[in-house]
Amino acid sequence: MCTEDSTGSAPILRTEQLGRRVEGKTIVNDVCLEAWQREVLVIVGPSGSGKSSFLRLLNRLDEPTEGAVFLDGRDYQEIPPGELRRRMGMVLQYPYLFPGTVAENIRFGPAQRAEPVPAERISHFLERVGLEGYERRDVDRLSGGEAQRVSLARTLMNSPDVLLLDEPTSALDPAAAGEVEELICDVVFERGLACLVVTHSREQAVRMAHRVMVLEQGSVVRVGPVKEVLRA
Repeated sequence: MCTEDSTGSAPILRTEQLGRRVEGKTIVNDVCLEAWQREVLVIVGPSGSGKSSFLRLLNRLDEPTEGAVFLDGRDYQEIPPGELRRRMGMVLQYPYLFPGTVAENIRFGPAQRAEPVPAERISHFLERVGLEGYERRDVDRLSGGEAQRVSLARTLMNSPDVLLLDEPTSALDPAAAGEVEELICDVVFERGLACLVVTHSREQAVRMAHRVMVLEQGSVVRVGPVKEVLRA
């Protein structure tokens, strides 16, 4: 059973003995974790430790071979994959944008559900991510930082409960990375999200995290407040 300290409210996300083994190799092993709204939990560890693999298990891009995941108290196996991936929105290291305009990318998710998106709502999201007036900009004309912001706005348009971010700033220059970090933290607080961030950077963990989880060889070796864990 998970035995982490509670903030006094139920976690939005919980894993119990979560694991994945492929052809006899352990990728993720026995991970117990709880994450709450308005929390940034950063996942660190050496290359090949299972950080990205763990993140992929949370919205079923990969399937666990053992354990369970609960979203807002509900076993995620009971949630249709499309709904699950809307509610657990993922932003990757290298933003994949569809050919066309920024606005077309942002309305993509709702369009798959036949939900209209008013132009004012798109403008609001672009303003929130610092891209006011970019609606008609072709994605081929975006810088790396701008493309990552569009990817984040597209994910937020789906109204997720949890943000899963896999090295979201590693491809950006330091100035753009700092701006995206600040934006993520603001959005997590304002929208009441839980946010899990995979990073190789201890400095980024210090800047962003409320708590840190350290993975080694697929297993949790430490989890707790950022200052305590990174001093260990």
